[in-house]
Amino acid sequence: MFVIGIAGGTGSGKTTFTDTIVNEFRDDVVVIHHDNYYSVLDHLTYEERCKVNYDHPDSFDTGLMIEHIKKLRAGETVEEPVYDFTVHNRDKSKTITLEPKKILIIDGILVLENKELCDLMDMKIFVDTDADIRLGRRILRDMNERGRSLESVLTQYQATVKPMHEKFVEPSKKNADIVILEGGRNKAALDLFSGYIREYIEKHE
Repeated sequence: MFVIGIAGGTGSGKTTFTDTIVNEFRDDVVVIHHDNYYSVLDHLTYEERCKVNYDHPDSFDTGLMIEHIKKLRAGETVEEPVYDFTVHNRDKSKTITLEPKKILIIDGILVLENKELCDLMDMKIFVDTDADIRLGRRILRDMNERGRSLESVLTQYQATVKPMHEKFVEPSKKNADIVILEGGRNKAALDLFSGYIREYIEKHE
């Protein structure tokens, strides 16, 4: 199994980049999403959960994610948790079955911030996109997909997203093997990356 970490700030285009690779090599790629590994917050009320800093590394159950990655690398199937962003808590009625494939992509804004995660990766990619573009994409995503108001998105961005990006996400770029500008819109980078993956898959038929 070849393990690839793809990080970058919120709205950077890393998920679009990942989805493009998955669509091209569907039968040979499995993706594990750090966003689904937010910690269970059953002990907090909804109002209290709304105030949690979800952009800090401590808000994730990264230990469970690492355990699942190790199992996938060992050829085991795992059940990825599902996170419900509308209530800020894990949906314990659902899981996503992940089966081992030739390529494992680890997706998330902070996956290059954690050394233990980085040590599991064969290739580390950071998607780098202008902050204004990222904010615009986040606003559209959170309003359309997560039921947030414009005011709540902007408040969260100023309170936690921007400062945590500057403190944790941006510095993790130094851990990347490759920095890609504009994510899924960078066709040249996608073509090069696709060629590398295709070559790897063909060598391991």
